[in-house]
Amino acid sequence: MSSPSSSASSFSSFSASSSLLYAHGWDSGWAACFAPYAAQGLVPGRVVRVDRGQCDVATADGLVRADTAFVTPHDPLRVVCTGDWAAVDPEGASDPRYVRACLPRRTAFARSTSSKRSEGQILAANVDHAVITVSLAVELDLGRIERFLALAWESGAQPTVVLSKADLVPDPVGLSYLVADVETVAPGVQVVPLSSTTGEGLDVLSAVVAGGTTVLLGVSGAGKSTLANALVGEDVMDVQAARDIDGKGRHTTTTRNLFVLPTGGVLIDTPGLRGVGLWDAETGVGQVFSEIEELAADCRFHDCAHESEPGCAVAVAIEDGSLPVRRLESYRKLLRENQRLVAKTDARLRSEILKDWKRKGAEGRRNLELKRGRAR
Repeated sequence: MSSPSSSASSFSSFSASSSLLYAHGWDSGWAACFAPYAAQGLVPGRVVRVDRGQCDVATADGLVRADTAFVTPHDPLRVVCTGDWAAVDPEGASDPRYVRACLPRRTAFARSTSSKRSEGQILAANVDHAVITVSLAVELDLGRIERFLALAWESGAQPTVVLSKADLVPDPVGLSYLVADVETVAPGVQVVPLSSTTGEGLDVLSAVVAGGTTVLLGVSGAGKSTLANALVGEDVMDVQAARDIDGKGRHTTTTRNLFVLPTGGVLIDTPGLRGVGLWDAETGVGQVFSEIEELAADCRFHDCAHESEPGCAVAVAIEDGSLPVRRLESYRKLLRENQRLVAKTDARLRSEILKDWKRKGAEGRRNLELKRGRAR
């Protein structure tokens, strides 16, 4: 392995000349973070694909295959993920080459797994934009869109909703109504109707994803792989037709893959997500339902449950029709789900919730006794 001084010198010249690494998102911030590893003679690279025990890493000299045996922590949220920046053995240092460390992530897109172990799963790392792909071949599921948006906001990325297969809605008025429906559940989010067949909306989305790193998200059959091919400008992903009856498709994408876009920026395509479980996403839920949180600030009681409390501003909005009942129910559902998940992973909070349940139960029994005239 080279000496610290020579490796640092070679790293400086590399940093100034490596267009390939910069195309994958390298910048001065990452260079500063990598400096200690450069002193050890390691080389930087971005993880473009992860398989079991190995990954493909884009370095200044091209794509290399590296072993991840030294970066496999027990915490599933810290495993190597597509989008990570890694410190890799230089060429000739070992066979196979190893990922020796991953740089701290700026952002991370995580969800809870479908297992009963209450574990999180990292879908993509160091993401700037999250494109949530929703197919217009089937009826809109606003609740699912809200769920994706909560995860996106929580990750630190800026979400955009793409209504794919817009050519299936030939009536422009009908399409505008669908866009408006999604905009009502996506405050602060751009909604783009798009057709990979006709090219409608592709220029708008290309401008959104130019620069930075974008992750494509959505259920199977939403058209993510077709959209990825359109953005990259070539067939980098296999595509299969979705069923007309429910819009579901097979998992044409089975791993998370990272591509450099011809217009600048980086794209990460992900497998279709059948389950979109929240993972410690209270802040994200609050951003999705910002109008409810703003109303709640005007409630008489700071811990108002927005049910039957006097002076509840949320209840007033429900009564006058300015806040849809479905919206409040979805907000409550996601908050409860997130609280249950956090409780499973936080013993202290679990104890506090249990005490609160017992207190409310005691108050309920006391009120019942008062109504029956049996209070002592």
